[in-house]
Amino acid sequence: VGFQKILTLTYVDKLIDDVHKEFRDKYRNEFQQKGTLGLLNGTFDFKDDFMRLLRDAEESSKVRAPTVMKTFEQSLKSQKTVKCMIETRGEKPKEKVKNKKNKGSKKEGTEAVAAPGKASAGDKQPSAAGDREELTKDEILQKNREEFFKRHMKAGEKSSKSPKPEAQKEKGKKPRVWDLGNSNAKVLDYSNSATNGSAEACPVEEFDPDTALGDRNREPGRLYDLEYESDDEAEEEKVIQNPSKPSAKKGGLGGMFGMLKGLVGSKSLTREDMDPVLEKMKDHLIAKNVAAEIAVQLCESVAKKLEGKVMGTFTTVTSTVKQALQEALVQILQPQRRVDVLRDVMDAQRHRRPYVVTFCGVNGVGKSTNLAKISFWLIENGFSVLIAACDTFRAGAVEQLRTHTRRLNALHPPESHGGRTMVQLYEKGYGKDAAGIAMEAISYARNQGFDVVLVDTAGRMQDNAPLMTALAKLIAVNAPDLVLFVGEALVGNEAVDQLVKFNKALADHSMAQTPRLIDGIVLTKFDTIDDKVGAAISMTYITSKPIVFVGTGQTYCDLRSLNAKAVVAALMKA
Repeated sequence: VGFQKILTLTYVDKLIDDVHKEFRDKYRNEFQQKGTLGLLNGTFDFKDDFMRLLRDAEESSKVRAPTVMKTFEQSLKSQKTVKCMIETRGEKPKEKVKNKKNKGSKKEGTEAVAAPGKASAGDKQPSAAGDREELTKDEILQKNREEFFKRHMKAGEKSSKSPKPEAQKEKGKKPRVWDLGNSNAKVLDYSNSATNGSAEACPVEEFDPDTALGDRNREPGRLYDLEYESDDEAEEEKVIQNPSKPSAKKGGLGGMFGMLKGLVGSKSLTREDMDPVLEKMKDHLIAKNVAAEIAVQLCESVAKKLEGKVMGTFTTVTSTVKQALQEALVQILQPQRRVDVLRDVMDAQRHRRPYVVTFCGVNGVGKSTNLAKISFWLIENGFSVLIAACDTFRAGAVEQLRTHTRRLNALHPPESHGGRTMVQLYEKGYGKDAAGIAMEAISYARNQGFDVVLVDTAGRMQDNAPLMTALAKLIAVNAPDLVLFVGEALVGNEAVDQLVKFNKALADHSMAQTPRLIDGIVLTKFDTIDDKVGAAISMTYITSKPIVFVGTGQTYCDLRSLNAKAVVAALMKA
């Protein structure tokens, strides 16, 4: 039992089972009466029974005939000839034809194994029975495996002989060509370039201006308003009924009361009247990406404004609340202080100093991309721009600005501006102090006569205290004329948290008595949100600062000014 691998005894398993049953049946009553202590203290006379069971097991194993190795004539290999082993290409094997004609080939195969053992017609049954007895379990398994592999080999041959396609695909990768993209992909291939990213060694790009500018029919230098077509005019006409044209078909008092159903006439509004409408308005604003806290505050302010107000005849509560909410939203989007960048740049020119704009925001909102758009807009208005690469942390930030500078110079070469370079990049590489680079860039712009300095900063989360301290230091040391917060239109409640914490960090870490806070907002990715424009409301409500620019696409011309009425129309759309 302990060394089955060394000495193979076929009867061991049967012997152990028999001993277990015999011992259990013989001493069952003693186990039940004495319990566990009886097992430990009792004696068991079981030697004679064990020897008897061992003799029986040995005798039963001797009765079984030992397995004899087959001769070559009895094996399957002896039935195959050399001719049947040779297969020529293009010929179908004979086995396939047989299988098609006779589906019961498996039965024939099993009978063929026993066929070589036939000696005469009289001893058919004994020889077959003897072969079955001679086959061990291992031999049966091996035989089944061979049949399994044969079947799968035949299936593989069928699939491999399927007709090949006439035109083979060319090897190697091909670049994807987008429907609306640029076809000059060779310009973007720098794999064989040895310039190592230096601005002087990089070749001048040749590209189609339509891909960079978008609309060629636009007016150069003009900042267009956002456009949105409202579908609510027809609905408003249905809500406000015309008293001069009552319905005459219904006739009598019944038709008149049916028309007046749900209308409030010459009655002061109460909070109970407005609560159901305000609840729906609040849910609608939240669904349009307005921060939940701000949506509640807006509805509260509308309720306080309308409470006790006497309504006009034939006017519903819903239309009155909706009109008041629209007016409040337009007022929020039109703050008291309006930022006019072109006017301020010309004022700085008169004082012979550059106009400095600093961009800040969280990671990945599009600061560098929209900085390039604003640069293009300023160049088209005749102002020269110096870009200060103060993002010394993110890998590829300087190279991104260098590429934008090269493309902007290709669109507005010095030859078109009297030999004057309209845009230039000031960079000192990575790992440097951003505040020091900005100071050097402003001094360089003053000496070289640049009109505007655009300072690009690294993206940072509003909870990162060390990075927020560094941003406050940059703004406090360089005192820019305009601090723009770049935020994306995709956010909801996060917009409030970002702006509040950015302003708080600038106030806490500033060394001046009146700290510089955010002056305006650049709202990016506005083309990705359809009519969910609530982030614009959230940002302006929490800061009371205007949205100066709106990014609406990927080309340099995709820059818009905010149209408050268009945004409110999209916000109120059902």
